[in-house]
Amino acid sequence: MKRIGIFLGITFFLTWTLEFALMANGGLTSSYAIFVLSVVMLMPAISVVATRLITKEGFKDFGLKPHLKGNVRYYLAAWFGPAFLIILGALFYFLIFPSQFDPTMSQMAEVYVAQGLSLPEGTLLTIFITQLAMGIFISPILNIITTSGEEIGWRGYLLPKLMKMYSPRVSIVISGIIWGLWHAPIIAMGHNYGTGYPSAPWGGILAMVVFCLFVGSFFSYLAIKTKSFLPASIAHGSLNGMAAVSVFVTMGNPSPFIGPLPVGIIGGIGFILTGALCFISIGRQQSQRQE
Repeated sequence: MKRIGIFLGITFFLTWTLEFALMANGGLTSSYAIFVLSVVMLMPAISVVATRLITKEGFKDFGLKPHLKGNVRYYLAAWFGPAFLIILGALFYFLIFPSQFDPTMSQMAEVYVAQGLSLPEGTLLTIFITQLAMGIFISPILNIITTSGEEIGWRGYLLPKLMKMYSPRVSIVISGIIWGLWHAPIIAMGHNYGTGYPSAPWGGILAMVVFCLFVGSFFSYLAIKTKSFLPASIAHGSLNGMAAVSVFVTMGNPSPFIGPLPVGIIGGIGFILTGALCFISIGRQQSQRQE
């Protein structure tokens, strides 16, 4: 428990210090925002290294071994699963709200024009297809450094430590809540949910915690089955690369709490169902081992 406390203390101190500094200097509109948020994703990994050095724990069980033998299906699920779930959630959302589906991508075209960019016919479609292809095939490895920065901490260190004291299900819930709360400052700045909703920022923070519980169940399942944080890093990279693809074909200003982005309850229905199934499966496997 002492090591968990040290790890969380360092992680939250470093992360929130950077994010509150960003908040005081323009927030997400700052020219440094992308750089700061990228650096922030590395803080859990840095905190793991610091904790292991402080407590003289060593690095023997760091989780870097991929354990590919017998686990290829989990790596395939990590690589392609998030993209499939994001597309599934967006399709489900547009079936419910067809008036918000814009195959001409006119709203996105207006954004580019407002930025002074010239868009010859077919260019926007090419950008969309390129973004989609990159999100599916390249983003899992393209984002691997920053997502590993998080997953070394959450699924590579915190989750196994919790599982030494609690059941896998309880450990998944605790780590998911912590992961969600870790995002609190950037949610307060408007990331994912904006700032203009009635319950801001607490409603957005709560929604992020719920989102992290379900997505964290999926990522934790991959980590537990492979005994490595690497598939969680791959899945996290896919999620980050695909998350905003649906904005190309969205019309109007839908509520981010609903969709079509995966942080909404309808846009994220695929992650909700998958996370729930992973959570149930882990619990059943634990019960069978105890019998």
